[in-house]
Amino acid sequence: MKSVAIIGSAFAGNKGAAAMLESAVTHLTERHPDVEITHLSMYPRTDDELNPYENVTVMDASPLHLGVLINSGALAWRFAPFLREKIRSWVPEVGAIADADVLLDQGGITFVDGREKYLIYNVASVLPALNLKTPVVKCAQALGPFEGRINRWAATTFLPKMAAIVSRGAKTQEHLDLLGLTNTTAGADLAFTLDVTQDDVDTADAVAGSFFDSSNVVGISPSQVLRAAAEARGEDYVGEVAAQIDIITEEMGRPVYLVAHSTRRSDDKLHNNDLPVCRAILARVKSPEKVFFPDGELSSQVLRSLIGRCDLFVASRFHAMVSSLAMGVPTLVLGWSHKYREVLDMFGLADWATAASDLDLPAFRARVAELDGTSGAIREAIADRLPGVKETALAQLDVIEAAAKGDVQTSAVR
Repeated sequence: MKSVAIIGSAFAGNKGAAAMLESAVTHLTERHPDVEITHLSMYPRTDDELNPYENVTVMDASPLHLGVLINSGALAWRFAPFLREKIRSWVPEVGAIADADVLLDQGGITFVDGREKYLIYNVASVLPALNLKTPVVKCAQALGPFEGRINRWAATTFLPKMAAIVSRGAKTQEHLDLLGLTNTTAGADLAFTLDVTQDDVDTADAVAGSFFDSSNVVGISPSQVLRAAAEARGEDYVGEVAAQIDIITEEMGRPVYLVAHSTRRSDDKLHNNDLPVCRAILARVKSPEKVFFPDGELSSQVLRSLIGRCDLFVASRFHAMVSSLAMGVPTLVLGWSHKYREVLDMFGLADWATAASDLDLPAFRARVAELDGTSGAIREAIADRLPGVKETALAQLDVIEAAAKGDVQTSAVR
């Protein structure tokens, strides 16, 4: 395998996307030291600044550029071959996809009922490769359900054309099976295999200072996605999370690590950015001096090192949950999608996922106390299952290599 293109992830913004991207780059390079990787980024300028890999070239796949230029260029490449050299010059991203042995789509959650506003991006991410005859592998991600008319049409039109689809859990696999797809493989998130080096640990030490010396820190990762949903219902999400922190600091007597797991350091845009909501929460807690909040952008590896120092963790960001599980930390998940529960189920811990909208403060108090009381058993459960989850995650590399060689079917509906 000489050339790989990756879309749907980024170094900037959501650090879960960064973890997926960096894990793929690391493991593919270990297997194929000469591989050249094109990262088609939604944040090309920032990602180019953050890119630490010599064999990774960042190219522009920001929404407008992707939707208009790359897709139009790929269509012209297909039907007007005499223009290909000019297209390669005008829209180099098209040439990079055409040259790739395989395109990896790392969208964390795609083709899902209720998220139809993202369908155009979901389709635009894979359509150029389909027009260029480059095989597409949808890396481990959540998909479905597919009950909505528009989403079902999009899924049944485009998902069978993937060279392979790696599901990220049993519920996603069930949704895919109901479509009659046969180009699917059960997998796990590549972010579970993210490498944390000594340099990352040293950086985390410098950021945290002595905060974790007490060894009883509770981590909390809020979510701008949940904030927007709660405020649409007329609820005070910021006040609710601040009150949850107060339960931990005032009643339990424990310090709190407030985690912004999606960050955009250069602006205050809310998409893929938890810094504003974390700032608002910190401003409303009773004892801000008991809360550690690094207000800025940290790498996915440094975040994982810091999360691993927590005694308990409360996650509302999916990949904050992945990091806490990867580091063996007992975790309560306050989420909004099946994607949380299906991953916890790999560890036999699905009961620790709760819809954020269903958990009032008394219920939160009880659940955190229960998490604390059973933390030893939970740590054992995570330690027992984690090696198998990592092995399952790494198995998708074989799927990627098979797709690059043309060894998997590219049209698959029963």
